[in-house]
Amino acid sequence: MVSLDMEITSLSQAMQLHAQIIKSPDPKNRTRNLTRVFTFAALSTAGDLTYAHLILNSLSTQNSFFHNTMIRAYSRRSDPTHAMYLFLSMLHQPTSTRPNSFTYPSILKSCARLKQIRVGKQIHGLLYKSGLESDQYVMNGLIHMYSGCGESGLAYKVFGKMRERDVVSWTSMIDGFVDDDRTVDAIRLFEEMMEEGVEPNEATVVSVLRACADAGAIGVGRRVHGVVEERKIGSEANVRTALIDMYAKCGSISSAKEVFDGITNKDVFAWTALISGLASHGLCKEAVTLFDQMEFYGLRPDERTMTAILSACRNAGWVSEGFAYFESMQAKYGVKPTIHHYGCIVDLLARAGRLDEAEEFIRKMLVEPDVVLWRTLIWACKVHGDIDRSDRLMKDLELLKMDSYDCGSYVLLGNVYASARKWHDKAKMRKLMNQKGLLKPPGCSRIEVDGIVHEFTAGDSGHIEAEKIFAKLDEVEERLKAEGYDPKLSEVLLEIDEQEKASQLLHHSEKLAVAFGLIKTSPGTGIRIVKNLRSCEDCHSVMKLISNIYQRDIIVRDRIRFHHFINGDCSCKDYW
Repeated sequence: MVSLDMEITSLSQAMQLHAQIIKSPDPKNRTRNLTRVFTFAALSTAGDLTYAHLILNSLSTQNSFFHNTMIRAYSRRSDPTHAMYLFLSMLHQPTSTRPNSFTYPSILKSCARLKQIRVGKQIHGLLYKSGLESDQYVMNGLIHMYSGCGESGLAYKVFGKMRERDVVSWTSMIDGFVDDDRTVDAIRLFEEMMEEGVEPNEATVVSVLRACADAGAIGVGRRVHGVVEERKIGSEANVRTALIDMYAKCGSISSAKEVFDGITNKDVFAWTALISGLASHGLCKEAVTLFDQMEFYGLRPDERTMTAILSACRNAGWVSEGFAYFESMQAKYGVKPTIHHYGCIVDLLARAGRLDEAEEFIRKMLVEPDVVLWRTLIWACKVHGDIDRSDRLMKDLELLKMDSYDCGSYVLLGNVYASARKWHDKAKMRKLMNQKGLLKPPGCSRIEVDGIVHEFTAGDSGHIEAEKIFAKLDEVEERLKAEGYDPKLSEVLLEIDEQEKASQLLHHSEKLAVAFGLIKTSPGTGIRIVKNLRSCEDCHSVMKLISNIYQRDIIVRDRIRFHHFINGDCSCKDYW
């Protein structure tokens, strides 16, 4: 017999207690204990949502607590669609209880997870009609919903109209900016938050460190680190892992190691963050050594750890070692290979010029290859001059039908056609993109100077110091030519004359950023740049020359990896 007052720890206990409640003559105790059983079934990891829903349906009188708890439980599931259905029933069934301030945050969370922006906007209208526009808890849910649907601009409008904002409001908005690749706005908002005296919490710190990592804003990142130490914010593991990731992505692997060494109880996430950082910096032997140490201490790698170690092999060009890790993943570590792991192997083979093996590997994969894998191989065909294979793959695979709204496929095919001087075919790709409203993401580079992140796009003349930057570039070009620099005009895949090609190359975003860095920092000071795309060969050659001519250490993080340029050499050894 289960006592009516005992704590519920299992579903069988809950069911026994439910049976006693049904037999109980006391209506007050019946309601109180039924609430306990229902809450356990709905929200406990040992509960059962189906059972909870049966209890909800059995109620003779509708109760907002039961409905809200059920919506909250469904919103936590991998597919929160049932939360939407239950919310709609609250609106349309005459006997149902009406949504209130406890209903909206959970249903807005469901909209965010389902990317249902249209429904989210309708709910926005409903809650205003319900007079809840001043409810901080509901407004925070609205910010989260818009941010989760990729509409950080709309989220910021809600944020701006709030009369009172708590740390959750600020953190949700910062996180929304980061997710929407508005990292500079995220950093600015964090600084506003600190100026207003709002105390950051662990979630705030992790979000802003993510922004610093994405933007390469190491100065801001160090200030946040200081705030963490001064105010003892957050759990050691979570915040420390974010710090390791920030320092590694901002180009200071030594600082990332210091944070890692200072962690008392290192979990798999901390180990993975540093292994990944070492791999991206080309310190691949150190990454492997660290992976071995992690195993020695009895920690099992997870999916991300395996991606990190495979990336180390890829960046070093270690084909046999990469295959050894890949083939032991499931048997030795219990990690089932995902599309990301397959992608590392394809990239490893493709970069090494082993195109036959790369194609065979893709065709024999146990998971369905995505368009990105085929693009990796086709791009490698272009790099290694195997035009026949790239033509065959493009015709056989019909990449554009695999994902007709994937901009990357159109750009790749256009570039392959251009490299073969098939300008008519490239023009067709451009026309198709225009018809579908697709835009190629522009090359963008960021540099932090005196705690402020400056952003440049290719040919950018909108910067406040554009005139000085272009003058500096002209000076740099003269000094480069004196050292024998010859622009790699083949990098410009446009049907224009050579002078225009040379001008386009000179005004690539990372060259604008490095010119700005040369102007705004003292001689001998290092320059750090973050780029959103892979560096082209011409920019890579120019950075090597500038590091030698101006005696500057230059660190560039492109989409693939880090490049440390020192005295005319690069850490990647021209393999990227």
